[in-house]
Amino acid sequence: MTLENLLALQRLLSVTPDKASVARLLRAAHRNLQDAGLEALSADNRFDAAYKTILQCVMLGLLANGYRTSTSQPGHHQTALQALPKSMGVAAERVVVLDTLRRKRNLNDYEGEPVTEATLATCLEEAAALLQHAQTWLREQHPDLLD
Repeated sequence: MTLENLLALQRLLSVTPDKASVARLLRAAHRNLQDAGLEALSADNRFDAAYKTILQCVMLGLLANGYRTSTSQPGHHQTALQALPKSMGVAAERVVVLDTLRRKRNLNDYEGEPVTEATLATCLEEAAALLQHAQTWLREQHPDLLD
């Protein structure tokens, strides 16, 4: 499925990317990754901050391509993650891991299931890797959106 198909299905909305929005999302992703590294926080809160980093990176890929998710539609996190191969060239295998983290986040948020140290470690690793990927991808594909 292409990003244009998701737009036609009203899963994505068309937006005009701009430097200020990209810079804000990048700063937020860095702050959340930094917060995720604070060992004084619980595993649940560290996981939540790392997951926010992932989500902000995913949104950066969509934004740079002129899209954002339709937050009024259910499953907008899943849609954004599944668009990663098209939006930022992320391998499908990594998307599977990221989607597993999305499901773990839902279990934690909606059912109170605690986050294990192994899940936290995976989320921290994936968040850092995706942030690095997003920055490299932006420099290579959309340098006009960076300062």
